[in-house]
Amino acid sequence: MIAFDPSSAPERVRIVDLHPDMGDLREEAVEGLRRSEKELPCKYFYDALGARLFEAITELPESYPTRTELGIMSRTVHEMAEAIGPHATLVEFGSGVGLKTQKLFDALIDPSGCVLIDISRAALEASAHQLADRYDGIEVIAVCADYTQPLRLPRPHRPSSRTVAFFPGSTIGNFTHDEAVSFLERVAELVGQGGGLLVGIDRKKDPKVVEGAYNDPLGVTAAFNLNILRRLNQCGADFDLSTFRHHAPYVESEGRIEMRLVSEIDQSIRIGDAEVALSAGEHILTEHSHKYDLQQFEDMARTAGFRLTRHWSDENDWFSVCFLEVEDEPA
Repeated sequence: MIAFDPSSAPERVRIVDLHPDMGDLREEAVEGLRRSEKELPCKYFYDALGARLFEAITELPESYPTRTELGIMSRTVHEMAEAIGPHATLVEFGSGVGLKTQKLFDALIDPSGCVLIDISRAALEASAHQLADRYDGIEVIAVCADYTQPLRLPRPHRPSSRTVAFFPGSTIGNFTHDEAVSFLERVAELVGQGGGLLVGIDRKKDPKVVEGAYNDPLGVTAAFNLNILRRLNQCGADFDLSTFRHHAPYVESEGRIEMRLVSEIDQSIRIGDAEVALSAGEHILTEHSHKYDLQQFEDMARTAGFRLTRHWSDENDWFSVCFLEVEDEPA
């Protein structure tokens, strides 16, 4: 569906580096582990090994989210493209080289350009060039930034009918409710009047199905979870990974999975010059993943200034891809 003159794009890839604060794993870990409910920031899962383990998770038979979202997009992506409309600028929160991005771009009608936003410059540059090579002539703007923080959006050179953000993978579920609303508010401001957001959400379902996806019998998710401790050991910590076990229960009252690392023994951990004590049975929260019903998510979107105009689901209603549009300003 992409049809435009390659000569119309002055630059194939434009890099905009906003020099985001990458954070300090050791410093943030000490702060999180000294809280009454210990936690570690999930953003540190994704080093090279963590990324490979996550890809392996998506291939597991128990891990339905990626497979289900891809199935929805395979069946309905042309409807999604029609909802977005021709000559749009697509903004993706992430590196933009996955199958979902390719499916969407294959269906888009003469897009104006693509803006990728990711905190890792190396991953961003590689994926931006890969996207530009796949879609010859499209202008790709790679913005190195923390998309959870406010930012101004660079515009492609070609005229654009509207700006639409793409946030697949149910990543929005990793935010708390208030954080998710704040994020949606920032996206609404970013895309502006007439703009939209295509976003994946994991639906509420039988807790056994959800827990099965996060506690696979092969232990791949456990290895992914424990990898954050391995990364800390590379930064001067002395975690004994054999003294922790992975546990990911569904917490009904919160409507979410909680990824936990449970200490099997009483122990004291040194991280650089700091020391943290853990009791046997005490857990460290590494990530949570909220599940939504459509009404709950629609209410959140409306609070943030969006209206839900379309949604597409699988036959089991396990997952949905929602199209949100910025609410019209009152006359």
